[in-house]
Amino acid sequence: MNEHQATDIPRADDEAIRLYGVRVHNLRNIDLVIPRDRLVVITGPSGSGKSSLAFDTLHAEGRRQFIESLSVNARQFLNQMERPDVDLIEGLPPTISIDQHAGARNPRSTVATLTEIYDFLRLLYARLGDVRCYRCGRPIRRQTPDEISESLARLPEGTRVMLLAPVVRSRRGTHGSKLTAIRKWGFTRARIDGEVYDLDDPPSLNKTERHNIEAIVDRLVIRPGLEKRMKESIATALRYGDDVLIAACEVEDEHGEKIWRDVLFSARHACPSCDINYEELEPRTFSFSSPYGACPYCEGLGIFEQFDPEAVIRDEKRSLAESPFVPAGTVDKLLREHAEELERLMAAGGFDEHTPLCELGPKVRKAFLYGHPKYFPGLFTLMRKALA
Repeated sequence: MNEHQATDIPRADDEAIRLYGVRVHNLRNIDLVIPRDRLVVITGPSGSGKSSLAFDTLHAEGRRQFIESLSVNARQFLNQMERPDVDLIEGLPPTISIDQHAGARNPRSTVATLTEIYDFLRLLYARLGDVRCYRCGRPIRRQTPDEISESLARLPEGTRVMLLAPVVRSRRGTHGSKLTAIRKWGFTRARIDGEVYDLDDPPSLNKTERHNIEAIVDRLVIRPGLEKRMKESIATALRYGDDVLIAACEVEDEHGEKIWRDVLFSARHACPSCDINYEELEPRTFSFSSPYGACPYCEGLGIFEQFDPEAVIRDEKRSLAESPFVPAGTVDKLLREHAEELERLMAAGGFDEHTPLCELGPKVRKAFLYGHPKYFPGLFTLMRKALA
């Protein structure tokens, strides 16, 4: 854009980057206006000055201005950049540049990770984030031990509860010192990766895998007259769990089976209206590469792939004995390897290997394809593990 055209564009707060008299490399005293907050593409034949404008002018001046804003002590550790040969640049924000090379194809790579600003953003959100309840939008506040005790007391009478103090949360290592510390605190049992162990005979942990370790502070059965003991145990769990405790409650799942379900309580972050507890914000809370912060379904990839029943089952009128699946060899082998579990499902669901799949009821069909915790892991689960 020439000088006459540039000055014809309105100046009143139009959120634009204005360049006057750019003489970097192949650029010959050009004036230019670039709108901000939009996707702008710079095109032209080879040698026309595209890289000179984007990298050697805009990025170089943005970086130079940022370095100039730092203290003298900080600037001595950074490479000083010369000012580009330009008369004036207005409205230029801080700039980020990505090298012009073919990077590794990684579904977790983004502009933020490539420029390493992602780490700073995670730290910024963790330290300055305004935490609000996802349900009602109110600010999160501290929850007192009395309020935690009242929440547990509202559980149905007879409910079994384990009060746990989190000591290790999704951290790699063998954690021998942590287990020793739990014993010194006077606790005899701990829950390690979901299983309860006696601390006199703890399991060996793989140092390359992430682990969760919670000290078992108390085991209770909800009933009247338990308030004093419960409050004391809650205070103990909060002290050793760094103001966080986990109440593992025995409940029934949708199939009527007894399972343990964790309820998080925090003396730091809780919604006073919805009675929902939140974990303290950490940089890893915002990391899609960490199990601590990634979505449990897509594992941080933003997509979730699953099998299409219509593509796997080629003929609903066939039975298991007639092999109606694609790929037939792989599926038949998996079903043979899990024949005992499949027989338990067939006995509970009232069908056999000669029953056409189209005659299976909705619940039985769902259990066969996606699994049942008591009988069969599910065809799609087995296929996903086999083809991973």
